[in-house]
Amino acid sequence: MEFLEIFGEVPDPRDFTAQHPLPEILFLALAAVLCGASNCTEMVLFAEARVDLLRQFIPLKHGVPSHDTFSRVLRALDPEAFNAAFMRFMAAFGEQARLEQPRGQVAVDGKSLKRAYAKGCAHMPPMMVSVFACDTFMSLAQTMADKGNEADAAISALELVSLKGLTVTADALHCHRRMTEAVRAGGGDYVIAIKGNQSKLAAEANAALDAAAARKSTRFHQTDEDAHGRHEVRRAFVTPFAQTPGKNTLVDLVAVARIESSRTIDGKTSHQVRCFALSRKMSAQDLLKTVRLHWAIENQLHWQLDLTLGEDRVRSRKNNAPANLAILHRLALNVLRAEPQKIPLNHKRLKARWNDQELLQLMTHVR
Repeated sequence: MEFLEIFGEVPDPRDFTAQHPLPEILFLALAAVLCGASNCTEMVLFAEARVDLLRQFIPLKHGVPSHDTFSRVLRALDPEAFNAAFMRFMAAFGEQARLEQPRGQVAVDGKSLKRAYAKGCAHMPPMMVSVFACDTFMSLAQTMADKGNEADAAISALELVSLKGLTVTADALHCHRRMTEAVRAGGGDYVIAIKGNQSKLAAEANAALDAAAARKSTRFHQTDEDAHGRHEVRRAFVTPFAQTPGKNTLVDLVAVARIESSRTIDGKTSHQVRCFALSRKMSAQDLLKTVRLHWAIENQLHWQLDLTLGEDRVRSRKNNAPANLAILHRLALNVLRAEPQKIPLNHKRLKARWNDQELLQLMTHVR
């Protein structure tokens, strides 16, 4: 299935008089974002400058859509339908690009769209929650958090993905029964941080971990690393655990773990202790790898969305525009990652902006 076929299944929010087909508008928007556009005006400028090249992919029977057309479509388009098409496209795209299916671990986390707030609501910008494959660095699904409710959005996003055989990692905000129920119902396991948001669980888990730390039979694993001007020591262990039954008990919780870390920078040392809930027992070494890999969603998704695509500077804020642009950004990032050149993603965008053949190479991946 090609881009135009898949996104042609998205309901068009406009009436029958619309001149520009919806799949063409979305294709133009994606191509523009790949080449550096960040708003509707820049999408039009891009399309007008590359119209002959773009007609190799789409007819553009009525020419380039106007700024108002791009803006109306992004504001009115149903983000749930757009996201569903995104997922169908990624399935076909992954097969065409010979990308491996997600394996091992997926991370769940939310990212604020810092400039997309409504007037007078700068304190509460909209948030997009993503499910991210930590091995392939690909976005798998995303959901806009309703009124900042990241916990519910995370569950909704996970329900869109097959979790069979995967380990889901998340921070302490997601340490609650409904989250673990969703993960286990989807066939996955979980490693979720424990903090004060679950005070009873935290107290019981820390008591069990203290007892395990005092036993000589407990196996620890420690790593020492020097990188980026800092020295870090991490020490971890895992112990079996049975939570006291209750209505808020985590589903299939079988073990808890503790990671003690110290970081020394310029002679100053800081210490941190973190606890985790596990639905399957793993070695302390595997735990350290799993927890560290969770940060791929910050470094390889959130940071790239800001640095490469400038998402935090996007001011589009009306109706569904923030959600749809966020989906478009994640789709563009996936396409850039699938392009095989071993160069920074920003360099791929620059080459596509400057050279028609480089843009053709990216768009061939899209098709």
